[in-house]
Amino acid sequence: MNQVAPPVPTRPAATILLVRDSPSFEVLMVKRHHQIDFASGALVFPGGKTHAGDHDAAWEPRTVGWERTAPEKRALRIAAIREAYEETGILLARHADGGAFRGEERAAAAREEIAADRRTFLDLINELDVRLDLDALTVFARWITPAMMPKRFDTWFYIADAPPDQLALCDGWETVDAEWIAPTEALRLAEAGERTVIFPTRMNLQLLAEASGAADAISRSAVRRLVTVEPKVVQTENGPALAIPPDAGYGDVKEPMSRVR
Repeated sequence: MNQVAPPVPTRPAATILLVRDSPSFEVLMVKRHHQIDFASGALVFPGGKTHAGDHDAAWEPRTVGWERTAPEKRALRIAAIREAYEETGILLARHADGGAFRGEERAAAAREEIAADRRTFLDLINELDVRLDLDALTVFARWITPAMMPKRFDTWFYIADAPPDQLALCDGWETVDAEWIAPTEALRLAEAGERTVIFPTRMNLQLLAEASGAADAISRSAVRRLVTVEPKVVQTENGPALAIPPDAGYGDVKEPMSRVR
């Protein structure tokens, strides 16, 4: 008798939507390197798996909002900020006087070392004498990879205002491009086949595109009821499709499996 293999366990991950209104409503996206094993070549939001260092209790004095963040969510927020820094160079942090970090050469020079685990992120933050701004992040969505996939992630999506004084630059190893793009334009490029945009990213771009600007997008996220999305395969008259909960804010979605990337 054939036995159904149990689902692959999920790994915690965090993604961040950095948004701005200048010159218009845009979100920062990166193009994944073609040699990366997950979403290679796709246009995605910066993000990735949590690391052991994200759980270090020594982060407490090096964060803004530690006490306002649930203990089990602290590492996710640290991971989101770290991944954004590694992949785009943007660091959501504040100085001791509360002023926003504006970027400097030491932070730019350390990206490769930190991404390659030759240096800890916490060590850099100590050197810069800044604190990660956990309060800058608002929960946007939570997606869990479908059970039939060989690699599965429990991904928390966060949204935050992009610092106006920092320049986004791709890292050149995990990502090969970083660009500010209007959510509607990213969707248009995906529909035209000019860019690869995986299903969760496309759904969250559609949700983001409902907002009139960065402040509106963050405000909507703050009041939206969080419904965890774990797509399920369902049969439709046109064949198998991925369905997501209708109350998650995306509408009644049944994505044909032939379109899923």
